[in-house]
Amino acid sequence: MVEPLPVSEYGFPGPLRDLLVDAIRTGRKTSTTSLVLEYEREGEPLPAVGDRAIVIDSAGDPVGIEEITQVRVVRLGDVDRAHALDEGEGFTSVAEWRAGHEGFWHGAEYREWWGDPSFRVDDDTLAVLVRFRFEPA
Repeated sequence: MVEPLPVSEYGFPGPLRDLLVDAIRTGRKTSTTSLVLEYEREGEPLPAVGDRAIVIDSAGDPVGIEEITQVRVVRLGDVDRAHALDEGEGFTSVAEWRAGHEGFWHGAEYREWWGDPSFRVDDDTLAVLVRFRFEPA
């Protein structure tokens, strides 16, 4: 019996997810970042090379399949420019990437999901840097 693929969700449903899914569909986004803390909280293993998942849009509709090609765990203070650029969100530097991601992690929606209105990341917070390839549906 073949197990169904898990679902891959980018951000929360709404404008950010729509932007990210569009960047994935057009090939501008080939990397993504999450926090080790998120996997620990959910009791899930970190992603691994070869993992595949169905990418969904804000409506919950599948848009294609991602396959992970690289996984690195690094401190946020050690994220490199290549990763930041390959996020496909228009960042031109690590500083821009960091500001954009901190805006998400320190935003009300993320803090509410996390259950901590004062949640913060810093240079030593461990991040999961993932590269992937995408096959449209």
